[in-house]
Amino acid sequence: MATEHSIVRHMKSLAEALAGPVFIVDPAGTLLYFNAAAEVILGKQFSETGELQASVWSRLFIPTDEEGEPLLPEHLPLMQTLDQQRPASGRFWIRGLDNAPRHIEVSAFPLTSRSGDFLGAVAMFWEAR
Repeated sequence: MATEHSIVRHMKSLAEALAGPVFIVDPAGTLLYFNAAAEVILGKQFSETGELQASVWSRLFIPTDEEGEPLLPEHLPLMQTLDQQRPASGRFWIRGLDNAPRHIEVSAFPLTSRSGDFLGAVAMFWEAR
């Protein structure tokens, strides 16, 4: 994002301070940032992936359902939040970039300015027990 909105910058700062995994995207779904806790689950550091288009990250981590069937991007909570601009959540499997399978729960929510501008979305996730 050429002129990153201050709310997104603040969300990045908050994500850096949080112990839980956080993934931040712009309105087009471009990955802007994920924190160190997310790096553990995703299997790579953000500095190694950088910004990624939604069409790349939504398939990169190989999301599958409980039966191991591939999930279409539109079934991922973060993509649902981007499409509908409302919170979404779900539980599924991913294969991290370190090739390790992980069962995760995801809660995604939109980032909206006071004036109503849609600025992107955030996903917070953790390994399911």
